[in-house]
Amino acid sequence: MPRSVVVFSRDEAKQHYMRLAYEQRPTATDEVAFDDWRRVLNFHIGDVGDETSVRSVLQNADVVFNAAAMKQVPTCEYFPYQAVRTNILGAEHIVRVIRQHQLPVSTVVGISTDKACKPVNVMGMTKAIQERVFIQANLDCGSTRFVAARYGNVLASRGSVIPLFLDQIAKGGPVTLTTLDMTRFLMDLDQAVDTIFAALAEAAPGEIYVPRVPSARMADIAAVMVGGRDIDVVVTGIRPGEKLHETLVSEEESPRTVTRGAYLAIQPMLPELRHIRAGDVPMESTAYSSSDNLLDADRIVALLRAANLMPATTPSAP
Repeated sequence: MPRSVVVFSRDEAKQHYMRLAYEQRPTATDEVAFDDWRRVLNFHIGDVGDETSVRSVLQNADVVFNAAAMKQVPTCEYFPYQAVRTNILGAEHIVRVIRQHQLPVSTVVGISTDKACKPVNVMGMTKAIQERVFIQANLDCGSTRFVAARYGNVLASRGSVIPLFLDQIAKGGPVTLTTLDMTRFLMDLDQAVDTIFAALAEAAPGEIYVPRVPSARMADIAAVMVGGRDIDVVVTGIRPGEKLHETLVSEEESPRTVTRGAYLAIQPMLPELRHIRAGDVPMESTAYSSSDNLLDADRIVALLRAANLMPATTPSAP
């Protein structure tokens, strides 16, 4: 049991609803914030883009999980500097505060994305640099270990297409697809959390942990969710900055990637930080892409039902 868990963000509304959920209260007024610091789970309003705020929240931290991000691909294309400010400068502020003030933080885990691999959009570019900022920090931040977790789409997370499909189906359609050929990695929230904690527990300084998870064609997911309903599917075209397929390990990274249990561990670019362990197995393929090993319809149904995103039976056409 941790002594304290601090949620640091600039979104007071999400903090409020998280606090209510933790306390199992449907509603409350401002009194729920009183004596917040005395609780195991407490909340701190601040901005990762503000170095002073970062210092105030890290001064007593043992472990830091950096999930602060601008993550919507089109939004980052229209507001690129804001993505830089959060995704890159936010990471640099964490590193700088630990370095300059010699804070006794044991580990920083940077939460990355498949879009950081061979990036073609602002979101992926800024996340790729975030990875490098944290990797380099292992060279001059004393005893702090910096690692990363890189994974793909989390089912039903904020910005995921699954809630959109559910909403469109509930309204009678149409269901919208950007293109019939688009593929994505699929994982549930538990797998994402497990990847982060595996990186915390096992990764050597500078390593990026990648889960070995399935992928599917978005058109196939839409088809199984629609089932036998009389609902149209409309192709709208790829949005600004989107890829047709995502990659978790590139051809350039694969020679320095090893298999470690349920995960792939990408060794850092910097040779001073590379650490091969006994039992590590070199990655067999030349890349790890969402276009490979696609789930069929039955396995998509099983995955969605396991995540409680589909009923046990799908309605047939009337």
